[in-house]
Amino acid sequence: MLKTTVAHRAGLLRYTNKLFEETIHPGASWSHVLKRGTALRITDLEGGANLGALFYNFECPTERYNMPDTLKAQHIARLTKDFVLYSDMGRILCSITGDTVGWHDPIAGCSPAGRESFLIELEKWGLGRRDLVANINFFSRVDVANDGGMSFHEGNSTPGSFVELRAEMNVLTILNTCPHPLSANESKPVHLAVRKVPAPAEDDACRLSRPENGRGFILTERYFV
Repeated sequence: MLKTTVAHRAGLLRYTNKLFEETIHPGASWSHVLKRGTALRITDLEGGANLGALFYNFECPTERYNMPDTLKAQHIARLTKDFVLYSDMGRILCSITGDTVGWHDPIAGCSPAGRESFLIELEKWGLGRRDLVANINFFSRVDVANDGGMSFHEGNSTPGSFVELRAEMNVLTILNTCPHPLSANESKPVHLAVRKVPAPAEDDACRLSRPENGRGFILTERYFV
């Protein structure tokens, strides 16, 4: 049986407007079209989880998450609350509206097992190897030394930690719980909950956190006009 903390159970009770929830077991994969106007909360049930993630515009999957643009536009090397995930068309696929971890890895890629898990889910949607792009590793942190060497940071995520993604487009979301490529840890389960959320306001924190994000939101909103 999967372990849950008291804090996690209380958090689930407070999660309003919930549409559905489920658990991704260790070493498993998952995919879903996260609709515009919904949010996905991902919870690390036991601590030490790694969740590999890919994101695509469901209506046109050739538009997908772009790691270089996401980091360059926001002058960052990590992901956390109030940052956004850019597509290669300059639009915003998802915004990070909640985060109790503080650091999620966008640079280290995936392990061979993670790659195969991604391909299994991509094939369900008519996609394949040529559609693989740089992924995000939620709940994991990588430190980069002055010489460019990367090392895995142990203990980055504790039991009950969560990150919440608000969909700004209809986003094909591909996930797996395979271990981080720089970690010797075993796979851990994560809990998923999807709920309805209001559209981002003019003073939305993700819109205002970086100057470029305002333009990204405008381009995204025009896509749906």
